[in-house]
Amino acid sequence: MPKLRSSRLASLFAATLAAALLAACSTPGTRVVLLPQADGKPSAVVVRAKDGEEVLSTPYQRATAAVGAKGAPVVDSVDPAKVQAENKALFDMRPPPPQRYTVYFELGGTTLTPASQQIMTEALAAALARSGGDIVVTGHTDTKGSGEQNDELSRRRAQEVAQLFVERQFPANRIEAVGRGERDLAIPTADEVDEPRNRRVTIEVR
Repeated sequence: MPKLRSSRLASLFAATLAAALLAACSTPGTRVVLLPQADGKPSAVVVRAKDGEEVLSTPYQRATAAVGAKGAPVVDSVDPAKVQAENKALFDMRPPPPQRYTVYFELGGTTLTPASQQIMTEALAAALARSGGDIVVTGHTDTKGSGEQNDELSRRRAQEVAQLFVERQFPANRIEAVGRGERDLAIPTADEVDEPRNRRVTIEVR
């Protein structure tokens, strides 16, 4: 009963693919194949058997634990082309990769620059085009002001953008808003530097 699972264990695609492979196999046991993340970031998954466990951390590593076998799962690698060819219909069901947008703010507040209004419209259209899609907005600041002030300002900026999406009829329960203050500067600067490119909210449509 092989089971193919991506590192994002909550992924509907991974769960569907796992279930389909589970039903298709005639050999009892468990088989897990680690798929690469779309953004290229490293990932890993722990595969446990009765007498041990193994960690898969390289894309297309496979762990197999046969029913009745002793010891940890057996780890090897599989051919990516073969995995995809044998499960083409399921790979075709994968959701599109996230789309990312950035909007910018006037100094010291939560007022979007004029050019950012158009970007908001584009992000909203992309989110509405996805069935069940959601939006993550992350607020940022430049280094003017204290860290505490900028944490609060970044949260207010994220909440302002989230509210603009709600006002445009996007469901509030599908929006997450967080603030990062002056962490993660787009343009590294010293403290107390007015840098417009750091006064931003990033929008991820997924």
